[in-house]
Amino acid sequence: MADPQAVTTDARRHHDPGARGFASDNYAGAHPEVLAALALANGGHQTAYGEDAYTAHLQEVFRAHFGPRAEAFPVFNGTGANVVGLQAMTDRWGAVVTADSAHIHTDEGGAPERVGALKLLPVPAEDGKLTPELVAREAHGWDDEHRAMPQVVSLTQSTELGTRYTPQEVRALCEFAHERGMAVHVDGARLANAAAALGLPLRAFTTDVGVDVLSFGGTKNGLLFGEAVVVLNPEAVRGLVRLRKSSLQLASKMRFVSVQFEALLAGDLWLRSAAHANAMARRLAEGARAVPGVEIRHPVEANAVFARLPHDAAERLRKRHRFYFWDEAAGDVRWMCSFDTTEADVDAFLTALREEMRDQPGA
Repeated sequence: MADPQAVTTDARRHHDPGARGFASDNYAGAHPEVLAALALANGGHQTAYGEDAYTAHLQEVFRAHFGPRAEAFPVFNGTGANVVGLQAMTDRWGAVVTADSAHIHTDEGGAPERVGALKLLPVPAEDGKLTPELVAREAHGWDDEHRAMPQVVSLTQSTELGTRYTPQEVRALCEFAHERGMAVHVDGARLANAAAALGLPLRAFTTDVGVDVLSFGGTKNGLLFGEAVVVLNPEAVRGLVRLRKSSLQLASKMRFVSVQFEALLAGDLWLRSAAHANAMARRLAEGARAVPGVEIRHPVEANAVFARLPHDAAERLRKRHRFYFWDEAAGDVRWMCSFDTTEADVDAFLTALREEMRDQPGA
């Protein structure tokens, strides 16, 4: 009988492993240390649906970062983490106050409304950051049966515009929300990038300042797949285990999600990878800022750079290095850096940018 652990493959490579762009940190592959951890967890049988040794140990790993009450619930993806977490924090008549640029409002295909049956109450936030004053625009009407009840404030760290909250800013939002009987959720798809930029432990701007629940991102920071709903305040949620299942986010072979997070968080891989991506974004922004006709639109406080340049130049540049328009009518683009972005990648992009801007009419 053939050895079931013997490794044979007929797979072929269908891409250039040296090609890297600036469209999204989701484009990057998995970090080699994460791939090694997956191989470590393979072989033999482990109980399914989270009753495995890796998921059990993962709780200790997350508590080391977020405190003794933290509990992590691995899921497949960021949208799933947000939907499950917010569902567990709200009643059927509940609503979530968030920034108008938040991922839950702009980029999740209506999943919070369609799957989570949530009402989103977006408010305009010029730099992507909520303030108590902005939240107050929608945080009212709790006794009005004709209005969805505001029950959660959801902020994004780092924000969709590449900015970050300080611990003091998060604390102010938590105090404002808690005083009104609301809970606070953080979409932390790039929480590691915020921590690296702030130079602070993860709990310093989450647990310690009053955050109740967060979505912790792994895919954008070197995981093959997987995110986690992290409950910091158990009193803020109900039914999360059943909601994870009914929202299609319960992994049968959960050990392969959990071991990736262990590889990321048990040591300093999460911080090394995030700090590197942030540094590459700063290098990119500094170089682009020096190119005549290019405007950097927002502070570069994590691994994203938002710029404005002529539409024709952006279109030509996109054919050489892939990225996305953020506001095509205005000529705003977004450039993302990843854990595997190199200085040579950035410098090649800047060379192409300078060339395309020199080819502009009137340049």
